[in-house]
Amino acid sequence: MWNPDVYLAFADHRGRPFFDLLSRVGAQSPRRVVDLGCGPGNLTVTLAERWPDAVIEAVDSSAEMVEAARARGLDAKLSGIADWSPKPDTDVVVSNAALQWVPGHADMLVRWAGLLDPGAWIAMQVPGNFDAPSHEAVRTVARSDEFADALADMPFREADVVAAPTGYAELLADAGCVVDAWETIYVHQLTGDTPVLDWITGTALTQVRSRLDDDAWERYRQAIIPLLAQAYPMRRDGTTYFPFRRVFVVARVGG
Repeated sequence: MWNPDVYLAFADHRGRPFFDLLSRVGAQSPRRVVDLGCGPGNLTVTLAERWPDAVIEAVDSSAEMVEAARARGLDAKLSGIADWSPKPDTDVVVSNAALQWVPGHADMLVRWAGLLDPGAWIAMQVPGNFDAPSHEAVRTVARSDEFADALADMPFREADVVAAPTGYAELLADAGCVVDAWETIYVHQLTGDTPVLDWITGTALTQVRSRLDDDAWERYRQAIIPLLAQAYPMRRDGTTYFPFRRVFVVARVGG
């Protein structure tokens, strides 16, 4: 279960990669623009502002996120990304921090490139920090004796869940696209007593939270706090630096 309010607690930080991604999309007058994994829709609405004549299609697999997106006036659909196929008039496909949840997403990108008209755009961004101390802390506490039974079959994501920029570039170039791929490490300056925990509670810990009752969840939180504090110490001025690597790919179909 996704909580839009928790996710939006860091809306400014999470939004920056979206705009960095879209800045490289050169579509002028697209007919249909699709946001796959639209979340609460706060970023999707900016697509309508940029391309006011386009049909905006929004898709997310979380009922809570779809409800929040609809509250922003979007005609959001509840569906998994793996089940989506482009309509004939689709000119731009955007996916921001969502495809890492979809097994085999690299093959899906190639499939979309084969279905879209020449001149269409595919733009996606995925986190590339699954080997970061924050995710290692999530796995370490989950595998401790106290939580091993409840979380034993939890499919934690490892570093290879996403490819390097070169890997995506080669796949899409072989599919006939012109590709712009890169990676960026954002150093987020966070505030609060447990800012990194607050951040990952809205993303990486959503599945963990769904497996634990309130008491177990609080014990999990107390166990992970010192690990995160050691990996991401608070500075004297009260800020915490949280490095976050992201992988970007923008492809123009058909050269």
